[in-house]
Amino acid sequence: MAKPLVQATGRRKESVARVRLRDGSGQVILNGRALEVYFPTMATRMRVMEPFTLTQTQGRYDIDATLEGGGSTGQADALRLGISRALVSLDADLRPVLKKAGMLTRDSRVVESKKYGLRKARRATQYTKR
Repeated sequence: MAKPLVQATGRRKESVARVRLRDGSGQVILNGRALEVYFPTMATRMRVMEPFTLTQTQGRYDIDATLEGGGSTGQADALRLGISRALVSLDADLRPVLKKAGMLTRDSRVVESKKYGLRKARRATQYTKR
């Protein structure tokens, strides 16, 4: 396998995506599986490939990514951030386009932790008057 041009990391919720970009034909391999197998829904696949469509670079690079933790949505958004960061490190002229679209901003929202004495993070037991 060819040496990666660039490596980048993307995170969202509990998910971490380590992305490696290589010169190629647009092949996407996620944890050893094809993009269509890993993300069966079309909406998720479009969300992952959004940085390439914005910058008109689809089919120029092969992606090899390792995804860990979280669910499918978190992993897809982590992968999108990793791809965007990798593209910017390859070509700094793409930064304004991706920045304007919000692709370079890390979504810092995470699940709030459960508090002692409550049923969930904020949900208390039902109050009884009598």
